[in-house]
Amino acid sequence: MSKFLKGTLILLIASLITRVLGFINRIVIARFIGEEGVGLYMMALPTLFLVVNITQLGLPIAISKYVAEANARGDERKIKKILVVSLACTFTLSMIFTPAMLFFAPVLSEYLFTDERTVWPLMAIAPIVPIIAISSVLRGYFQGKQNMKPFAFSQVIEQVARITFIAVLTKAFLPYGIEYAAAGAMFASIIGELVSLVYLLTSFKLKKHFKFRKGFFKNVKSGKGTFTELMGIALPSTGSRMIGSISWFFEPIVVAQSLALAGVTAAAATSQYGELTGYALPLLMLPSFVTASLATALVPAVSEARTTGNFSLVEHRLQQALKITFITGCLAVVTLFIFAEPILQVMYGSSHAAVFIKFLSPFFILYYFQYPLQSMLQALDLAKAAMFNSLAGNILKIGVIWMLASKESFGIMGAAIGIAVGSMLVTFLHFSTVLKVVPFTLHFRSYMLALVIALISGWGGYYIYQDPLSSQPLGTRLLLSVTVVFLLFTFFMLLTGFIKKADLIRIPVIGVFLSRFAWK
Repeated sequence: MSKFLKGTLILLIASLITRVLGFINRIVIARFIGEEGVGLYMMALPTLFLVVNITQLGLPIAISKYVAEANARGDERKIKKILVVSLACTFTLSMIFTPAMLFFAPVLSEYLFTDERTVWPLMAIAPIVPIIAISSVLRGYFQGKQNMKPFAFSQVIEQVARITFIAVLTKAFLPYGIEYAAAGAMFASIIGELVSLVYLLTSFKLKKHFKFRKGFFKNVKSGKGTFTELMGIALPSTGSRMIGSISWFFEPIVVAQSLALAGVTAAAATSQYGELTGYALPLLMLPSFVTASLATALVPAVSEARTTGNFSLVEHRLQQALKITFITGCLAVVTLFIFAEPILQVMYGSSHAAVFIKFLSPFFILYYFQYPLQSMLQALDLAKAAMFNSLAGNILKIGVIWMLASKESFGIMGAAIGIAVGSMLVTFLHFSTVLKVVPFTLHFRSYMLALVIALISGWGGYYIYQDPLSSQPLGTRLLLSVTVVFLLFTFFMLLTGFIKKADLIRIPVIGVFLSRFAWK
């Protein structure tokens, strides 16, 4: 198995575990602090991600790319210089922006979010910034070496630690108010990241082939050339991330202000935003663990292939990534659309957010393509184009939210429409940019066949849910019906020949099973 598929396999398994644990986190939060508390939590998160992206400067992608290229040449000295320069940059920036986040938290909560209670979650999460700054450099290093185990295990460890503390802290702070319970949930995230960082540092110490601390400051002083190289990829990459982060930062502000114009109270706006971003969007983004894993492994794999001049492999990797993305995306979107109400009821005890899932799910098939397409652009030194594509999509998203959410007839649904429109535009722009560089044939009939199979499978699962299992408890009905959807989907994919033995072997999780236990 190639490094690309092996790395993707490890990331897929870890990402799946991480997403499941992440949902346990969200369920715990939702059960303890409700929709309003989740709204406070989700309003504070965009500010954190904006600050984190500023401190990272897009360096993880640049580190991954240049470490992969240096590793292909066997240049360990170059790898050390990349790490030294990156750590110096990110840690310095985190020491500047962490106090700034603490200082401006009261201003943001009072004047922009229209809900002063967000000040406590904002202040509670600020200390996580320097921890993430260091972790991101180490994760970029391991990605560049195409050693995904430390990256993957650190994510799982982080979630386990977060779950351990999130229930304790939210329950302990809840008697003081919802805002303090939300702050407790934020502080649990800090503990999780800290435990993850300790693991990454230990793994790095065991895996590195050079003395890192020796000549550290000398490498910093002589690292101007390395810094320039890194910034050539990092700045356009951080531009894309910054655009997304700034857009996400303004999103709750625009939503809150727009809903206020529509006559919605601050508490109701916070609750509605919590339903959309805390309940609906995480479920819709669940399948992205596949595409995010593919995207993470795609950057070093494509960079290495490009360095060695193997452009046919570049096109092959793109075909693999897009095919797997569409197969998993169709299956997930159809399942979520059909079973939106019971899934939400089982997980959160409330199905209010089902309307958002049903509306957004068809658009999210296109959203899932953004991850591998953006990684492909970054690996091909087209990060600047990706940045402008993201800018166009996010400007459109914020504009649509402002126009529609401020009208009483749309309300919070205007925010959902804005998210859908912005996502579609970014995906189309990314795809058109890739087509200009990579010779690529889109097998339209094959993709339509996968969609039809997903719809038929979904109908079969819905029939089972409505009729034969109608007398069963909700959780049992849901589990068995979703299982039927997955089994039907797999059966029809094999029956029609859409997936063959060779195709299955290329899909990481199934491929390992088949190569080791089947067809021998």
